[in-house]
Amino acid sequence: MRKKIWMAAVLMLAVVMKGVACTNLIVGKAASVDGSVLVTYSADSFGMFGHLCHYPAGKHAPGTMVDIRDWDSNKYLGQIPQVAETYNVIGNINEYQVTIAETTFGGRPELVDKNGLIDYGSLIYLGLQRSRTAREAIKVMTDLVKEYGYYSGGESFTIADPNEVWIMEMIGKGTGVKGAVWVAVRIPDDCIAAHANQSRIHQFDLNDKENCMYSPDVISFAREKGYFNGKNKDFSFADAYAPADFSALRFCEARVWSFYRKHNAEMDKYLSYIMGETKEPMPLYIKPDKKVSLQDIQNDMRDHYEGTPLDMTKDLGAGAYNSPYRPSPLTFKVDGQECFNERPISTQQSAFTFVAQMRSNLPNAVGGILWFGLDDANMIAYVPVYCCTDRVPDCFAGNKGADGVTFSWDNSFWVCNWISNMIYPRYGLMIDDLRAVQSRLEKGFFDAQADVEKKAVELYESDPAQAKKYLTDYTVASAENMHKEWRKLGEFLIVKYNDIVVKKVKDGQFERTENGIGAFPNRPGYPEDYNRKVIKETGDRYKMPVK
Repeated sequence: MRKKIWMAAVLMLAVVMKGVACTNLIVGKAASVDGSVLVTYSADSFGMFGHLCHYPAGKHAPGTMVDIRDWDSNKYLGQIPQVAETYNVIGNINEYQVTIAETTFGGRPELVDKNGLIDYGSLIYLGLQRSRTAREAIKVMTDLVKEYGYYSGGESFTIADPNEVWIMEMIGKGTGVKGAVWVAVRIPDDCIAAHANQSRIHQFDLNDKENCMYSPDVISFAREKGYFNGKNKDFSFADAYAPADFSALRFCEARVWSFYRKHNAEMDKYLSYIMGETKEPMPLYIKPDKKVSLQDIQNDMRDHYEGTPLDMTKDLGAGAYNSPYRPSPLTFKVDGQECFNERPISTQQSAFTFVAQMRSNLPNAVGGILWFGLDDANMIAYVPVYCCTDRVPDCFAGNKGADGVTFSWDNSFWVCNWISNMIYPRYGLMIDDLRAVQSRLEKGFFDAQADVEKKAVELYESDPAQAKKYLTDYTVASAENMHKEWRKLGEFLIVKYNDIVVKKVKDGQFERTENGIGAFPNRPGYPEDYNRKVIKETGDRYKMPVK
């Protein structure tokens, strides 16, 4: 009976989330190798067109209004007054290195306010345009929903600056009740944290005003609705507003576990929790066994549970070439039985991904970088986008002739997806070719970083405007270089693997015969273990007669 209830919950979550599912990984400044605050985001939604957004800084006259559109549907929700001054925002970071990311947990569906004016996407970008610190962003965001109402379902937000990082969880009060209930907890500097479409704040210290903020009615509203009836000290935001079911554990908390276990040897003990066998939840944050680098967390975003009992590359669903990708939806039926696939951090439905790097020891223009990519983190090279950037590279733009149903060779979202969709079916055969280009590009960006930033700091000391122009130009050039190299990669792959064979390559060039034509290709066929499965499934059909 318990299994049937949980499988029903799987379907319920799939309906509530409507394919909108994201991942945030977090590293405090004392937990990182170089003192950076690090925040990752994978914007995962089938059909979403990925691009790098930009909101320029501005001064605004009294009476100026801002249109509010729901981020998911583009539905017009209304207008609110603009503030006198807004700050430059590139992607999900602003000129003061404030970064905001999110994951949707949905929560209790009756708490969605269909009359609310502010959706979660608008909260992110209004918060970034109006805040100089993470704490200020929390106030801006919570004040907005208090005044205008909250349109979306339950959300976990990561809100960070060069000095601190917070997780804030928010859910509405239902149609006809303006505002939201929320709680924000500061992640200790020496810890890492994560959230992935499930509310993760359980008990919190009501008396620690420095490290915990919350709406005045966060507990009383839960009592009023019948979600909680215990003592205040025992109140759990997650249990009251988004109680975990099978899908929350296996699809969502499992991603957090996979991140934690890489950085703390004790976290393997929570495998039983994500399997639904025990009830003790994972902590909101943990201390890593050693400090985490930028490269570490970029690679963490490429995870498919490799080496764990949830490894997606080992079962029949991985196909002949051990692919960690599965077609959607997550759930399916076989002979009336509800079934599911794993949901890892890295997924083909990603529209864009980033790792935000925030550093307090540098001028803001230099210290904040959005390491950015269009498509699944596993299948892209992260490009440095400095937070002072005020010009979107054409290949990253959302208004240059490409969109979710319009392909363009000049658009990185489509070029990256062209390559990844070539690789998915023959993953094990082709992925090393992508890895070679990915590693070369990212290493080049890392190797150049110190010299680029040294020059930028020198410029900043004499002329901040020139420093910002220099970093903007570098950002645009980096994006254009990635795009050019990715197109070359795609052209290489289509030639090398044409017609399900493998062309011979030597020293980076396709081999030719002494007469100048292409060398005869290798024909590896399926791997032996997969052929064995085929013969087992088909019996004698494909067996050659014994002479």
